[in-house]
Amino acid sequence: MTVLDFQRIGLDDDPPALVDYRWAWDEQRRIHAEVAAGRRAGTVLLLEHESVYTAGRRTLAHERPFDGTPVIDVDRGGKITWHGPGQLVGYPIIRLPAGVYVVDYVRRLEEALIRAVQGYGLPASRVMGRSGVWLPADATRPERKLVAIGIRYAHGATLHGFALNVLPNQAAFGRIVPCGIADAGVSSLAEELADPPTVAQAAWDVVPHLDDLLGRFVAFDAD
Repeated sequence: MTVLDFQRIGLDDDPPALVDYRWAWDEQRRIHAEVAAGRRAGTVLLLEHESVYTAGRRTLAHERPFDGTPVIDVDRGGKITWHGPGQLVGYPIIRLPAGVYVVDYVRRLEEALIRAVQGYGLPASRVMGRSGVWLPADATRPERKLVAIGIRYAHGATLHGFALNVLPNQAAFGRIVPCGIADAGVSSLAEELADPPTVAQAAWDVVPHLDDLLGRFVAFDAD
């Protein structure tokens, strides 16, 4: 039994159902209001989006799509990124206890995803000064981001979350400066592994790590 309430949205359909970003954003805010008020336990939405670019509050004009592709401006931290088929997106909505800082939460979220990626045999780690989960540079490639992280913290609870590249269309990242980082690459499990998981399987694989590391933050005072 998990501490957090994990909701798999569309991942177990045949074929998996892609989720509209605006619908998911509305659903996040609905659940966030309940979690922040102490009426609901910490909840994690796991899903796969229809193709969309979203821009965090620090996105600069030159980082947006070079071809004029529409972008949804959102209230999370960070810069611009792409979501779409082949990418596992997770939205942990968790009320943090007093004394726990947002940076503590982000580091635990990173650690959970580092452990999940290391479970596939990849040398995942952090990069100083940059959020997310990375692979180290090698003889032919620079440091490569596997997981992007961007969150918002409001009324004592978190929104938004992470995006793990499983088998995405990498060309989508070529139209932007992903996360505002021009001197590093973006990779995926499919590029790094001979036998990568599906998005649905990756969603199962992250659950125990998220539950272990984020479940410790749960503050639930429902009557």
